Amino acid sequence: MSHPLEGKVALVAGATRGAGRGIAVELGAAGATVYVTGRSTRARRSEYDRPETIEDTADLVTEAGGHGIAVPADHLDPAQVRALVDRIEREQGRLDVLVNDIWGGEKLFAWDSPLWEHDLDDGLRLLRLAIDTHAITSHHALPLLLRRPGGLVVEMTDGTAEYNRDNYRNSFFYDLAKTAVVRMAFALGHELGGRGATAVALTPGWMRSEMMLDVFEVREDNWRDALDRVPHFAISETPRYVGRAVAALAADPDVARFNGQSLSSGQLARVYGFTDLDGSRPDAWRYLPEVQDAGKPADTTGYR
Repeated sequence: MSHPLEGKVALVAGATRGAGRGIAVELGAAGATVYVTGRSTRARRSEYDRPETIEDTADLVTEAGGHGIAVPADHLDPAQVRALVDRIEREQGRLDVLVNDIWGGEKLFAWDSPLWEHDLDDGLRLLRLAIDTHAITSHHALPLLLRRPGGLVVEMTDGTAEYNRDNYRNSFFYDLAKTAVVRMAFALGHELGGRGATAVALTPGWMRSEMMLDVFEVREDNWRDALDRVPHFAISETPRYVGRAVAALAADPDVARFNGQSLSSGQLARVYGFTDLDGSRPDAWRYLPEVQDAGKPADTTGYR
């Protein structure tokens, strides 16, 4: 089916850029109506002060074949989230897919800085943005999602449960945030599974987000120029790759088999057969421990 999600309604919370935008666009390409939220609008930028906006994302969803609807929202504000869900209920009468991709912490953690040296205010705000936002959004959105059987909740994080269990992730605050989101999906799986819905944690691999491309001073069309400086960047993927993972999950009538599990874009590409935009299937969460972390030279043979 070219539009397996036609008639379905999705909320991608945190869809301004990166994985959230990629997910929203791919849900649109599958025919869904997609509400996209964030704090960066054409009228006002968030503290990131970047050019991407939720209106741009909504336009991309519509261009892809869906119906994109941009709604400004600060997901730390329960009243705003409640109003958002009330609007979805009023306009659509249903919610089939909830993607919690709210983050906003890139500028708030210091790499390899121990807890006692880390700025405390930054660390605590990071936790609020990464954890409280997801809990607030699920609290208000799940009653609507549960009205029909087959609903899907996707908790977006960085790293699989296995990888995060065995590896220190950059800083105390970052490590805690990304591990907590995996556990959120596990807990929601227990609470939703018996009520006809499914919850999963999902991680992209090394993603070529707008911000990452800027860090490496490349564009999507010449990203391989960064490999001279960062050879292992060869395993990277576009945000649309994890978007295709979400679209595949949302269209799977047997998605409940994954309830409560930690999944990755590369893993699901093998299950569902989708590819990244270039036709490859990068599997970063096999590559990282087996090649990069093992100290081997960059070589993606067998990993994409």
